[in-house]
Parts: sequence; structure tokens; C-alpha cells
Amino acid sequence: MQFKKITLAMAATGLWWASGVAGVSLAYAAEEVAETSVEDVEQKKKIEARLAEIKAEEKAAAKAANGYYVERRSYGTQKETEPPRYVRQLNKTWLKEYDTFADIDWLDVGLEYRARYEHRDNDFRRARENVDDPILLRTRAYLGLKNILDPFRFAVEAQDSRRNNSDYTRSNDTRDVDKADFVQAYLELYYKDSIFGKDDLGNSRPFWVRGGRLAWESLDRRLIARNEWRNTTNTFQGVRANIGEKKNDWQLEAFAVQPVQRFTDKLDEVDHSQNFYGVIGDWRRWSEYVTIQPYYFLLRQNGDDVVFDPNGNSYSDRRVYTAAQQNQARIDREIHTGGVRVFGVLPGTQWDYDASYVKQWGEVQRFISNAVGYINVDHDAFAYNAEIGYTFAKHPWKPRFSTSYGVASGDKTTPTGADRTDSGRFDRLFGFARPWSNNDYIQMENIRAAKVRVEFDPQVPYLTNVKVDTGFSWYQLDDATDRWNAGANLRDRTGNSGRDLGKEYDLRVRFPINQYAALNLGYAHFWAGDFVQDAVSAPGNTATFDQNRSKSSDFFYTELTLYGF
Repeated sequence: MQFKKITLAMAATGLWWASGVAGVSLAYAAEEVAETSVEDVEQKKKIEARLAEIKAEEKAAAKAANGYYVERRSYGTQKETEPPRYVRQLNKTWLKEYDTFADIDWLDVGLEYRARYEHRDNDFRRARENVDDPILLRTRAYLGLKNILDPFRFAVEAQDSRRNNSDYTRSNDTRDVDKADFVQAYLELYYKDSIFGKDDLGNSRPFWVRGGRLAWESLDRRLIARNEWRNTTNTFQGVRANIGEKKNDWQLEAFAVQPVQRFTDKLDEVDHSQNFYGVIGDWRRWSEYVTIQPYYFLLRQNGDDVVFDPNGNSYSDRRVYTAAQQNQARIDREIHTGGVRVFGVLPGTQWDYDASYVKQWGEVQRFISNAVGYINVDHDAFAYNAEIGYTFAKHPWKPRFSTSYGVASGDKTTPTGADRTDSGRFDRLFGFARPWSNNDYIQMENIRAAKVRVEFDPQVPYLTNVKVDTGFSWYQLDDATDRWNAGANLRDRTGNSGRDLGKEYDLRVRFPINQYAALNLGYAHFWAGDFVQDAVSAPGNTATFDQNRSKSSDFFYTELTLYGF
């Protein structure tokens, strides 16, 4: 064997050349090479098998910790947590340093104060050109009881929203102002180990039901949202129930609520004209690469009970509304909304996706004239949205590039306005508008939007967890004869102004100063399209809209958020 090893070494280095012994040594060398090759292959297989086992073990451990849940990566679709993110368990706050509070794990507390300065130059949400520098102030407080009295729990969340230094009146603008009111105030029955058992990973499938005042977010926030960016919050009153949690292989949510009507200077009230029902499913078990969310909503409105507009103005107030406008608002509606959303990460890659399709159908009333009165028309609308992104996970800044396209149908109408055709405008229900536009210029109706975005976490000295995102958007109306709702309801019923709404560039930087403070800076520039420039001169618009306003707008803001715990 020793001779074979020497022969192999000399043959491999080209030093063995004696012809008499060369044949023998080469034979031994070939034999040794063959033996070594077999051993190497077997050893390689063992190493690969062990690496596969380690990878499977790590994957199993991660799945045991996270369950079936896979976080979405799509832009602007992360739901607010329940309880909200500013809330902490008492014994996990700075109060734990006191012996009295060190063991209190049954009480959730939260205190948040947000101040945002905005500079809006030529705000297209207004009918006329302006420069406005409002200061928006919002204070929230939360108190929740859990565990100690299970299954009985409760939570209360109060909020005060104000606007100062603005050129516009605060008396009836509930987008920014809603003084001292309750966002949430509910009683809950909570069962951690319910009759619905456990999933295959051994995770309990809890069940809970809440009754009272409620605020929450569902799906991708486009249809049901708290509207975290806006200074005021969407709120409902009624019952909400849930089976399972995000770690489980499936989850089911159902609710029966009425929206709460906001007022600026008095306590909010339940809007008895509307009833809102829904059921939402989450199916995660079919594949670790896709979460499927089917859902169905029903919105019913009784026109006889319609009293206020969204800003708390009474439709019977003739200083604000004419009799014809009141008749147009006080209509019966029954709108069914059914859809499905799918999202996830493509296997073995850093590609992610998020796509949804929504169909609406039903029946709505339409006021034609005093002579004709009301007619019933079918409601037939749709919306869809798709986004795909790629994350460079190995880069220290972890940049994510994405592109998306979204559509929400508009309502084709006749030039006279005495329209007897079907209603085709998508009803955005109670959704969040900001993923569509950082200027707040776009809502989920009568729109076609294409976007490209970049998100990254720059490694900045002395600051950690800084996040930056920027993007460019192109907007068109879905139907040229329908309105631009967020643009002060600008409309050209003839369709002659076209569909080109405009383009937008935006940039946002978020600085977490420490665990008790965060800074948010943002900028957005909007270039008005042909529709925005021409529709102001359409019939019926010349007296309302500024005929000589600039063709672009600028929006800058700086926002400071302070946390009590």
C-alpha cells in the first residue's frame, strides 16, 4: 500500500518516467484514483444529505415558531396590529422597574402623540389654487384587560384629532378634525383553547367575539382600514367574531356592524342608515408559498335614514346643500362585494407577489328629477390590483424593487346627467387611499394606476432601522365621463377632457429615534394631466374651479410621533 501511495504521488507530479516500472505504477495509481473518487462521491453525498437535514430542521423550527403565517411584502398593505402597535403589556414597559407593576401581565396600555406639519402648494383636493401649511395633531390612549378574567376581556381606545394653522375651516372637516372621542370600546369573550381544536403544528385555534365600538383593518387595507395616515379614524359599532389566528393553517372572520358618523365638535354617532356585513377567510395550508383570502361583504343603505355627509354636514342644511343634492344623497343601496386575494413569495427565490380581484353587484336608487323621482338601476363594478417585487436579501441595505398596476371601475354617464344606465363606479367601502397616492389624490374608484417603487434600509451611522421608499406613478381615469373624487369631485360628463389624470413622484424617510420617538419625512410632486387642466372649463365647472391654476403641485411633510410606553 505504501508503494502504491509513493507511485501515485510520483505519477501525479510527473516525476516517474522509468519505462520498466511505469506501467505497474500507473496501474496502481489508477486504482488509487478510482478508490479516492468513490470515497469522495460518497462523502459528498453524506455532506449534502446532512446539509439538507439541517435546512429541513431550520425550516421546521421556523415553521413551529411562525406557524403557517407568511408576511406579505407588498407596499403599504401591512395591517395595523390588534392591539395597535403603540400598545404595550404593562410589565414590559418602563413601569416594570416598580415592584407594584413588575408582574402585571394582564393589562395593556398605550399612549401616542403625533404632530405633523404639512406644506401643500396648489392642493388639487381643493377646487382653487392655494398654499396651505396645516399642523395636524393626534393623541391616542389605550387600555385593555386580558387573561385575568378570561374569557371576559375589554378594551378602550380614545382619540383626539385637531388641525391648526390652516386656511380652511375646521368646523366640518372630519378628515382631519374629530375632537375627543372613542375609537374603540368593546367587551370580548376570548377562548384560547376553543372547540375548533388545533392545527397540524399543534397551535391552538382561539375563538373570540367582540361587541361595541370597533376599529380594525382587513385584507390589504383597500376595503376596510383604520386609515392610520389620516388624522381621524374609521370606526364601527356592532359585533365582530374570529376563529383562529395568523399562525394557524386557516382563519375565519365575520362581522355585522354599522359605521360611526364622525363630527368635529361633538360626540360621534352611529350611522343608522347603513348596515355592513362581511366574512373573510385565510387559507394558508395549501402551500407555504401562497396565502389565499376569499371574502364577501354586503353594504345596505336605507335612504330615508341618510342625514349627514361624511363631514357631518346635514343634507337638510340649505346653506350647504340644495334640495336636489339632498335627494341625490338619500338613496337606497344594496351592494354585494366578493373577491379573492393571493400573496406570497415564489419558492427558492426573493420574488414576491400580491394580487386581488373584486367584483361588485347589486341595486341602487338614482334620483332623476322632481318629476320622475327615483329609479332603480343595477350596480355592476369591479377592481383588481397586482404587484410583483424582488428583494436583494444579501445586500446590506436589502433593497426591494416592485411594480404594480391597479384598476377600479368608473361609471359611464350621459352628458345631461339624467342617467338611466347601470351604476358602474366601484364603491371603495371603508378602505385606505394612501397606497394609491402619497398626495392623497387617488381613491379606489374610477382609476387606473401604474407604479414602480424602491424600498431599502440604508445603513446610517448612529441610526438603526432607518427605512426609505420612493416611487413613480402614472394615473388615468377608468371612465372619462366619471368624477375625480379626491380632486374636489372634478368631472366632465362629456368625456372631452380625456382620461389623463397625471403623474406623481414621492419619497419617504422614516427615522426611529429611539423606542419612545420616531420621525417621518415625506415629499410628493404631482404633474396634472390633460383631464385636470381641461375639465375645469367643462360645462358647469367654470364657477367652481380655478381656471388659471398651476399645472403641478408640491406636498412636503414632517411628522414626529412620541410614545408613552
